[in-house]
Amino acid sequence: MDWGLGHATRCVPIIKMFIDGGANVIIGADNRPLAFLKKEFPDSHFIKFPGYNICYPEKIGIDIVVSDNRFGLWNKKTKCVFITHQLIVKCPNWLKYFEYLLMKINKYFINKYDECWVPDKENFKLSGELTKNYKSFHNLHLIGPLSRFNQYNDDYLNKIKYDVLFILSGPEPQRTIFENIILQQLKVSCNLNILIVRGLTESSGSEKLQENILFVDHLETNQLLQAISESDIIICRSGYSSIMDIVTLGKKAIFVPTPGQTEQKYLAKYYKNKVLFYSINQKKFSIFSSLEKSKFYQGLKGKYNNEKLAERVNFLLT
Repeated sequence: MDWGLGHATRCVPIIKMFIDGGANVIIGADNRPLAFLKKEFPDSHFIKFPGYNICYPEKIGIDIVVSDNRFGLWNKKTKCVFITHQLIVKCPNWLKYFEYLLMKINKYFINKYDECWVPDKENFKLSGELTKNYKSFHNLHLIGPLSRFNQYNDDYLNKIKYDVLFILSGPEPQRTIFENIILQQLKVSCNLNILIVRGLTESSGSEKLQENILFVDHLETNQLLQAISESDIIICRSGYSSIMDIVTLGKKAIFVPTPGQTEQKYLAKYYKNKVLFYSINQKKFSIFSSLEKSKFYQGLKGKYNNEKLAERVNFLLT
């Protein structure tokens, strides 16, 4: 999906594992996810998928399809896998009673696939209620949290360089709206060292707003890993992929859910109630107030391997 970069970034370890297993991998995406994945896998073959109007030649001869949250990539003659962390689709409070119905609809379509992979684990569910009924899905496998930073080593545990790292992402216009809110607040005197990653994969520009405030359009995976390791706290959306990255690296964070995205609002509240990560509504967001309040939240560290993922990939390739 092209709703931000999360669905693309969490597919990085999956794509690497298929390539390492000897598969000829074809990557389908569009817009910023397409640009990102082309930089991550420059030698791979790509198909541009404009939204859900998918069309590709039959000659490609695809044997296995792994689709991240994109319904429709299913065929009886092909092994098809669906990746999701949303078995239950969260609704606004006034539509709360529709969640069970939506779960049943979700289940109907997911059960058509050979397998459904959920990037989570059994004991502490990072996804909370979003996957609480996973045992009722006959084809479901918990493959463990996915992060492109899973394989990082201690070489990236650098000294703190930035007090705050902003990682902007998600669909427009909310990405730009949040960026403008940050810019407005940083016009006042600020003695913090701040790095802002704008999430614009189509560009690689950078500029200084002030001597201590740096803007960059995009960072490659190793560059972003270094920036995160050199930052005291991360401020970002509460998308599930971002949460998996933050937990994998054991960093403190402040979540600002994308307005209108009920899943992000739920996850932000879930972690705030557990006193793990502070979160705040975008309209009420204040950099300095949020930093002060976040001191009382402990964060969460979880180092994960890809054993469960490897089991499923090897099964499909044999």
